Amino acid sequence: MNAVASRSRRSVLAVPASNPRFIEKARGLDVDAFFLDLEDAVAPLEKEKARHNAVAALTEGGWDGKVRTVRVNDATTAWAYRDVITVVEGAGAHLDCLVLPKVTDPAHVHWLDTLLTQVERAVGLEQGRIGIEVQIEDARGLTRINEIAAASPRVETLVYGPADFMASINMKTLTVGEQPPGYDVGDAYHYVLMRILLAARAHDLQAIDGPYLKIRDVDGFTRAARRTAALGFDGKWVLHPGQVTAANEVYAPTQEDYDHAELVLDAYEHATTVQRRGAVMLGDEMLDEASRKMALVVAAKGRAAGMKRTREFTPDPE
Repeated sequence: MNAVASRSRRSVLAVPASNPRFIEKARGLDVDAFFLDLEDAVAPLEKEKARHNAVAALTEGGWDGKVRTVRVNDATTAWAYRDVITVVEGAGAHLDCLVLPKVTDPAHVHWLDTLLTQVERAVGLEQGRIGIEVQIEDARGLTRINEIAAASPRVETLVYGPADFMASINMKTLTVGEQPPGYDVGDAYHYVLMRILLAARAHDLQAIDGPYLKIRDVDGFTRAARRTAALGFDGKWVLHPGQVTAANEVYAPTQEDYDHAELVLDAYEHATTVQRRGAVMLGDEMLDEASRKMALVVAAKGRAAGMKRTREFTPDPE
């Protein structure tokens, strides 16, 4: 499993970099990842201060193994270049990824890759270590998503930005995360989500669902998360501490499924290498190479989430 896939991102916490109280609270939350936001959550006159807050928060540490990211402003704005330079020069050694929002063209990713490389060289950081998380937020970005996903080896995730996307296609609703009024058959977002997911998997990237804005409706959040987890998404942005536990549970396999996946892998390995048999049995279950691939997915998600198996494999007598 590559380093990108091994990073658990079941819950990705949005933290306004302009709010020191929120930053301090975020340190104690049981999230897999977080991003200090310099974009939509920060007013224009507060952006410079927010950059320095982000640098201080990262260098002070205390993030306990979380994936550490910062969302810069989009590449077409006057703030983006200074976001990258300030954050990477000041805290690049304590940073895992940058989130690039509103990506509509692979050139945006090329720009960030080039700038990151220049700053890394200038300050003596390992070149290429800092990843990029790409946020797809409108129809233009979705139509070029395969090019965007392949634009740089730094890209680690594709992230769905629902609110901006819904606005970009003139969707007739103001509620992010629920079906639009009048859409009573199927899922109005299924096509968009599958395009993002397929592009991510085609390029060995993670796929992350966007936020659910009714922050106190945990049942609604859980319902929305289960839909994308069922498709194969790796995690979801969370905006409130009350959403964290639900995200961590929904995007991890159940203990039963995790144990079974590990048993499938053990049984397949034993049968094909020790017994040298092509026909693999686990109890009454017939296994093949496709079974192994499916088990790898579930086992990888469980391992990334820190799960421990509760059942060990015992080979059947010869």
